[in-house]
Amino acid sequence: MNTTKNLFNRLKTLSAITLSTLALAGISATPALADETCLSPYVTKITGQEDFVYIWTLGVEGLGDEQDKLVTVDVRPKSKTYGKVINALSVGGRNEAHHSGFTDDRQYLWAGGLDTNKLFVFDIHTDPAKPALTRTITDLVAKSGGVVGPHTTYALPGRMIITGLSNNKDHGGRTGLIEYTNDGKYIDTHWMPTDSDLQGAVKTGKYADGYGYDLRVMPRNNLMLTSSFTGWSNYMMDFGKMLADPEAMKRFGNTVVQWDLHTKQPKKIFDVPGAPLEIRCAWGENHDYCFTSTALTSKIWLVYKDKKGEWQAKDVADIGEPAKIPLPVDISISSDDKLLWVDTFMDGMTRAFDITNPFKPKQVYEHKIGAQVNMVSSSWDGKRIYFTSSLLANWDKKGKDNEQFFKAYDWNGKKLKEQIAIDFTKEKLGRPHQMVFGAYSLYGGDKAAKKDKK
Repeated sequence: MNTTKNLFNRLKTLSAITLSTLALAGISATPALADETCLSPYVTKITGQEDFVYIWTLGVEGLGDEQDKLVTVDVRPKSKTYGKVINALSVGGRNEAHHSGFTDDRQYLWAGGLDTNKLFVFDIHTDPAKPALTRTITDLVAKSGGVVGPHTTYALPGRMIITGLSNNKDHGGRTGLIEYTNDGKYIDTHWMPTDSDLQGAVKTGKYADGYGYDLRVMPRNNLMLTSSFTGWSNYMMDFGKMLADPEAMKRFGNTVVQWDLHTKQPKKIFDVPGAPLEIRCAWGENHDYCFTSTALTSKIWLVYKDKKGEWQAKDVADIGEPAKIPLPVDISISSDDKLLWVDTFMDGMTRAFDITNPFKPKQVYEHKIGAQVNMVSSSWDGKRIYFTSSLLANWDKKGKDNEQFFKAYDWNGKKLKEQIAIDFTKEKLGRPHQMVFGAYSLYGGDKAAKKDKK
């Protein structure tokens, strides 16, 4: 764990300068289903103009109703309510709202709470402008055999597969994957491979830590990939306290696991040191590769199929200046596989990398979004880029740097131009985290849109 130890020493030095500047919430990056280009290939895409952005938002004590909520923003350019919040559906209490994802038929949106382990299922097809909460699953831990911290909710045919971040025995990073039917019935649990139980997987490096975070699939390659983060004892800890705890700083994942998509059998465990977070896979039919970024070491990693048909992992680029610990959090790949957007929490920047050569990403643009930034979501056509600010309730920055916003930009291929900016604190909504898109065209088209206008 030399990488983590060195990072801890650097963070400890920096914290003596200013703790508020070191809101490392970016490690959570949580990032998983943030945009059209990172959705499951089994989900219908919005390839034109999206109508709504649904934002899974953390409740804040003393602000508004204090509850987690699904916030709907109208992003139709010709709408009278363009750029406005048109609905906010509270779910009861604060659950550490984090990620959400659609079922394969895009009828329902599943959203998870990292603290309470609840899954909230929203109907987003009956009235796309006004989602409805139809089911709350409260027995995930019991059904799964101890998985804690539902993170990525990802569509497979007729079912959802969910990554965990922790477990109920020691609240560490050991965790698993859980499968449910689309109507909420538990199917199975698949535990991450560890040194003591490789489950038939090949350990290619030093680590087999059993940690989890994000998940993506490539059906044509029978490929499923998972990344790794940290357990409940860390992600629910006050950031300053965690930073001062050497043992806590050791408890971060260093692996990406290759799985057989059909059998859910782990096949290879790759060393990807420094907490690899979001995974984004290429869309081109002949592009057999995916990207991830490491929060603690500020690297872009490529997971690719070599000439022999074997999958490998390699770090291919630095993000900003790693020595300054910019903390990459979320990434978004363009649908033409030419551009990768990378958000870094510490400096509030987004960076665009030319990935036409996936082995040699090259930064071509950067723009400061705010004092802190987390999620980035790209429309399928690449013309609109969306951002939110919050990472984790206990890890966001303090004081004036605790900006909580949703922002929308137009991208003309050369620069970003701000179109929408909503202050979630001023609107008493909470901390905006993860985004997905909605459109009338998926559920009745013009007829539904005309009904909404009335």
